[in-house]
Amino acid sequence: MRGDAAVVAAVAVGGALGALARYGVARMIPAAPDTFPWATFTVNVLGCLLIGILLVLVTEAWTAHFLLRPFLGVGVLGGFTTFSTYAVEIVGLTDEGRPVLAFTYLAGTLVAALAAVVAGVWFTRAAVGVAVTKGSDDG
Repeated sequence: MRGDAAVVAAVAVGGALGALARYGVARMIPAAPDTFPWATFTVNVLGCLLIGILLVLVTEAWTAHFLLRPFLGVGVLGGFTTFSTYAVEIVGLTDEGRPVLAFTYLAGTLVAALAAVVAGVWFTRAAVGVAVTKGSDDG
């Protein structure tokens, strides 16, 4: 039971820090109506890059403390990224009569986010010298 409380606390603290970081990005990249939502796009793609890096480090390169992955992966990066806002913004762009922009945002985020995860994994493996095993799903 004690470990469960520690994991919940790690996720909560990490989530608060991630949400604060997302708020900071949103303040630095304000969104004008009827324009591409760059702040949300940025945090989602950056968060995906960072999760690719993190997961290689904590599962393949390091023996990490059991709270590091929930704190950083679920907490910080879960609070930093915002795919729910992404969905709301797509609906909003569509409702505002901007279907091409909505589709561009929809597809662009999906492609960029997936590419960011893969890039994070590949570059981190190369940087830390982790070999990709034959038959792995992503190598």
